[in-house]
Amino acid sequence: MLSIRNIVKQYANHTALSGVSIEIEKGSVFGLLGPNGAGKTSLIRIINQITAPDSGEIYFNGERLSQKHISKIGYLPEERGLYKKMEIGEQVLYLAQLKDLSRSEALSRAKYWFEKLEIQDWWHKKVEELSKGMQQKVQFVATVMHKPDLLILDEPFSGFDPINVDIITREILELNKQGTTIIFSTHRMESVEELCDSIALINKSHKILDGRVKEIRYNYRSNSYKVSYKGNLPYLNGSANNIYDQLNHSADDLHQHITVKLKNEHSANDLLKFLLPHINIEGLEEIIPSMHDIFISKVKETGGILPAELQ
Repeated sequence: MLSIRNIVKQYANHTALSGVSIEIEKGSVFGLLGPNGAGKTSLIRIINQITAPDSGEIYFNGERLSQKHISKIGYLPEERGLYKKMEIGEQVLYLAQLKDLSRSEALSRAKYWFEKLEIQDWWHKKVEELSKGMQQKVQFVATVMHKPDLLILDEPFSGFDPINVDIITREILELNKQGTTIIFSTHRMESVEELCDSIALINKSHKILDGRVKEIRYNYRSNSYKVSYKGNLPYLNGSANNIYDQLNHSADDLHQHITVKLKNEHSANDLLKFLLPHINIEGLEEIIPSMHDIFISKVKETGGILPAELQ
């Protein structure tokens, strides 16, 4: 769907993007990640042709990105752009017509989305009468009404309560199921794991990590396991000390738990062989790092500043 090749963008003495290349598969949900100031918004604005790159190229379905592709893209920016004094219904119709829909087609699709999201009563309200979350719902409708081939969502859950996060998440997944390719920019790592097939992580203008979410998490494993058990665990000495390091210990009403990191290429089978004579093992689970942990690790590694909610 989108081939981003060696994009460079500078503002005065600041480099926003430095040779960034990304391939986004058609029909995928792609996470564009990075701390504030990393270059994500600059890249999104270039894709939307709000600004132009200093060098590099972008191809849309095999064609050099041009003005004719704008009507095939839907963009929900982090900065909201609704007219405060304008009625919601008229505003949605106006924005849809800017994406080449006739007024009658825009009206039909607006009614469909207003009913789907149960916001029919908002038609004659003005934006300034709505809460931030309600405004966000309206802007989401305006973004998807023209059925874009590529949908770009920049922090789409900002201002939403958990119920509305679930509602919009379902709609995003339904649009993707219907064939829409989605670029999803967010700091919510739990949303990345729930929604995204692949990601690219940008920090300090450089792409520092990309790939499929499942493969990235698998590749960042550290040979660590959580063991749930009953009984008395052997002290960490002698042969135990050669097999694993104990990272932490906890307990609940039913079991005790330890988290261990295996040493010297030892396997889970080696761990089980050592523990079975001493305790009753109720469960063994490999610890796969979350995208939250990987995000923090890579950003710190490359000297980035983490968003406050992730510190």
